[in-house]
Amino acid sequence: MSDKKPISASELLMIANQLIQDHEAYIEDMRATSVEEKDGVLVFKGEYFLDEKGLPTEKTTAVFNMFKFLAHKLSPEFTVQSEFSA
Repeated sequence: MSDKKPISASELLMIANQLIQDHEAYIEDMRATSVEEKDGVLVFKGEYFLDEKGLPTEKTTAVFNMFKFLAHKLSPEFTVQSEFSA
């Protein structure tokens, strides 16, 4: 049995966004807007700061690395609770 704490996606996003804001690599307006779980790994998504042509910028790499940090930090601790669970 898993020792992961079941948590709603909205609660998890609140935790994730606080971690983002407290992180030394935080960029203004960087935030996770959604999270899903795939094979036990939490996958965070949000704005990637692409340029006007839809190409990556320096900020894109920072956001990708932040979401990867969140996955590594939070996946061992939490599992996304289904909205339909009692």
